[in-house]
Amino acid sequence: MDFYQIIQWMQGQLQLYEQRITALENSLRCAEDEIRQLKEKPPIHVGTIQYKFDQLKVETLEGTLSIGLNPQDLQGIEDFSIPNGQPGMPLPPMEMMRRGMEVEEEINRYIESDLPGFVASLEEKLGAQHAGSYLSFIQNDIKKQLPGRIEAHLRKAGAAGPDETSIAKTAEALKKEIENGVLAFFNHLPTNMKEGEQQ
Repeated sequence: MDFYQIIQWMQGQLQLYEQRITALENSLRCAEDEIRQLKEKPPIHVGTIQYKFDQLKVETLEGTLSIGLNPQDLQGIEDFSIPNGQPGMPLPPMEMMRRGMEVEEEINRYIESDLPGFVASLEEKLGAQHAGSYLSFIQNDIKKQLPGRIEAHLRKAGAAGPDETSIAKTAEALKKEIENGVLAFFNHLPTNMKEGEQQ
């Protein structure tokens, strides 16, 4: 390339850069105009919204009974993460499955034999006249969630502690979660359903 060609090439590059700068300046002007328009719009204020729940009529009860996690606990959700180095080595898959089956067996026994008594005691304690009519719904809902909750507890426990201790602790923690979940369920049940006005 001789000197003249270099100058022509440089001139072409300068023209390209000039076009790009012009396009960017135009985009910037458009963005500034939009920001100005948005600032000039009056802010939107939403007034008080009132819900009258006493006018609602619940005919069927459907949904999920959350065991182990309540809406009030959602603020501290980060606390559920396991800190590094704790509690130890993860379980091998076969050991995890074996322990999971043992815990599930124990919890299924609890659901069938002890949970009805717990629901009956809540019926008396909370004055919920027909709490027992929800027993089958509660049992089925808990059984659906059980595999995931067992796995979460076993992962949290890791390989720390002997076999039997880990299984027993996991089962006890799950029983406590179930009881807390059932108690929360009945506490948040609409009054008309507690008093037996359901269909």
